[in-house]
Amino acid sequence: MHCYRSWLTQVKTVENDGYKAFQLGFGEAKEKRTSKAMMGAFKKANTTPKKHLAEFKFDEEYNLGDTITVEIFNDSQFVDVTGTSKGKGFQGVVKRHGFGGVGQRTHGQDDRARKPGSIGACSYPAKVFKGMRMAGHMGCDRVTTKNLRVLKVIPEHNLILVKGSVAGCNGSTVLIQK
Repeated sequence: MHCYRSWLTQVKTVENDGYKAFQLGFGEAKEKRTSKAMMGAFKKANTTPKKHLAEFKFDEEYNLGDTITVEIFNDSQFVDVTGTSKGKGFQGVVKRHGFGGVGQRTHGQDDRARKPGSIGACSYPAKVFKGMRMAGHMGCDRVTTKNLRVLKVIPEHNLILVKGSVAGCNGSTVLIQK
């Protein structure tokens, strides 16, 4: 488990950008894999190149180059956690949407046990409507789980312990918001 400290890499203001937000960067990146424009932004913030960047709206005031830790969650009881769900590849309708298949496996139905069945109407409207649940790519979606209870905040290790389901595999990157 990697628990990175976040560095404030950019401050968005209403005058310059039209909205107020902070850009946080975490995870060390190599200089040769960072563009010159991004290197300029990191040097302006007096930090090393960061692997991941994310924008958040804050009410507090911070300065460029400040370190943000999990101590900002000390007063929070509930947080929202956003992650990328596990990818499952191309799946059929039974696994993807929970279809039951077509009938039983008797009376010559040897090849349709896990098929979707009829998907369209009659000669009118003579088409399949958009949004029809069919086989396709499953997983790798951005999933937000809201209102997870904060059990414990451990500032010396920069850890936050939440109770509930978090999308993604072990070791994946997640965003935590108040």
